Amino acid sequence: MMETPLPKAPEKRQVTAIIFLLLLWEAGSATIKYSVLEERDSGSFVANLAKDLGLGVGELAARGARILSKGNKQYLQLEQKSGNLLLKEKLDREELCSDIDPCILHFQMLLKNPVQFIQGELQLQDVNDHAPEFLENEILLKISEGSHPGTSFPLKIAQDLDVGSNTVQNYTISTNSYFHLFTRNHSDGKKYPELVLDQALDREEQPQLRLTLTALDGGSPPRIGTSHVLIVIVDINDNVPEFTQLLYEVQVPENAPIGSLVITVSARDLDAGTHGELSYSFFQYSNQIIQAFEINSITGEIRLKKALDFEEIQSYHMEVEASDGGGLSGKCTVAIEVMDINDNAPELTMSLLISDIPENSPETVVAVFGISDPDSGNNGKMMCSIQDHLPFLIKPTLENFYTVLTEGALDRESWAEYNITITVTDLGTPRLKTEYNITVRVSDVNDNAPAFTQTSYNLFVRENNSPALHIGSVSATDRDSGTNAQVTYSLLPPQDPQLPLASLVSINADNGHLFALRSLDYEALQEFEFRVGATDRGFPALSSEALVRVLVTAPLPALSWCPGRPSRATW
Repeated sequence: MMETPLPKAPEKRQVTAIIFLLLLWEAGSATIKYSVLEERDSGSFVANLAKDLGLGVGELAARGARILSKGNKQYLQLEQKSGNLLLKEKLDREELCSDIDPCILHFQMLLKNPVQFIQGELQLQDVNDHAPEFLENEILLKISEGSHPGTSFPLKIAQDLDVGSNTVQNYTISTNSYFHLFTRNHSDGKKYPELVLDQALDREEQPQLRLTLTALDGGSPPRIGTSHVLIVIVDINDNVPEFTQLLYEVQVPENAPIGSLVITVSARDLDAGTHGELSYSFFQYSNQIIQAFEINSITGEIRLKKALDFEEIQSYHMEVEASDGGGLSGKCTVAIEVMDINDNAPELTMSLLISDIPENSPETVVAVFGISDPDSGNNGKMMCSIQDHLPFLIKPTLENFYTVLTEGALDRESWAEYNITITVTDLGTPRLKTEYNITVRVSDVNDNAPAFTQTSYNLFVRENNSPALHIGSVSATDRDSGTNAQVTYSLLPPQDPQLPLASLVSINADNGHLFALRSLDYEALQEFEFRVGATDRGFPALSSEALVRVLVTAPLPALSWCPGRPSRATW
């Protein structure tokens, strides 16, 4: 169920018809919270986001709603038309959260148009799908025949991957005449079984006992796990091994090499002979502990068996037992804290990328991305940057989500394409970084009118020319691109209404070539002026004009010869 309803965020500015996003900072302070049982099938219904957020039918689709999760793993999917939030795959609580309770999966909903982030949480509720399990099928317990009634003997616990009431809640022991079982509640929330002696033992009468230890979880019906307990009665050994410390604490860097010494535990026994010889072993432990560590039974040295990973397990707690040759034992606790090393570079996940931005647009969203770093402390703290010389900036939105946007309007004619490098750097030592390259192209807007190469043109034509004679050309260029830069030429109406321009000249609309439509007569018309226009094919269309002056020239006089004189040409 949703715990905190979120009202519909108000619009802050008009959305233009151009396909791009205007910046809108409306990240809500509330968080929508849902819960669902683990192991439900893919496609299972979680909630109706549109209804819970108070959005109308189809508004999620209209605003380009998307579900984002940390990293590249997506656990949820959104049906935009219906507004239903569904499971993308079957979720295993134990795989995702181990023994962490509650198991919370964080997600965000991104509304693109306008940009708005909404925080969400999905709590995975535990299903009792695991039975308690003892790591050993048989537990060996050596007890001195001199033990007094009321003495307790700790037993090894069962492991249960479930949490809460579904994990181990109680232990029982098979019926016998010598012991009863007491289940102790530990400060870590776990239940620990202890055998309590009811009457004195006699090794000569009964040298050993075989009992069955049963662990029960809190499910309905409960699941169980069993282990056999072999109790060997030993002769009196009056001194119990004692550790020099009841609690050993140590810190180990996660990059410590395999085989390195973690810590050495030490115990002493005042008895002599075999009753004073000690052997060390792990007592209460998990599979994770015996996979990662080993103990030298003679020296008490605990060493690494495999590489540690802080991002997987941050600490280990185990009990170590020192047993003497007479069957008595003492115990201590070892707490190992794994120290984080900056061994993970930040990760960047691109959620939204707009590669084409119209020029002359106000602050415009280019990209929305999330960052993550599994390291801790300063090793997991991150900062984002882009090149300083670019007209873009980065702004944070929700936790570890950022938006790249333009600082203002862009001019395609000045710069048509930008290569942006997003750099994510952690604050660890040494610092690690991740770079992500995006290319943003500035699309053309018709904001430049055609420009003639000259403001005026003078054309000379001899009279008696042939009709359709090419008498000259005009030329204009446009700084825009595509159809916005394609120019069409035309004759503008003459300022002198008496000038029969349409019968004198024509212009080629594609290339600006001018033609005389008829033979011109110098005695009738020595010169005339008109204006030509150049119009682009953009929307809205922009145009400019230039002046054209045509001068009609008389033909050259014929050459004549003068007899009797030196030959020369005369006019």
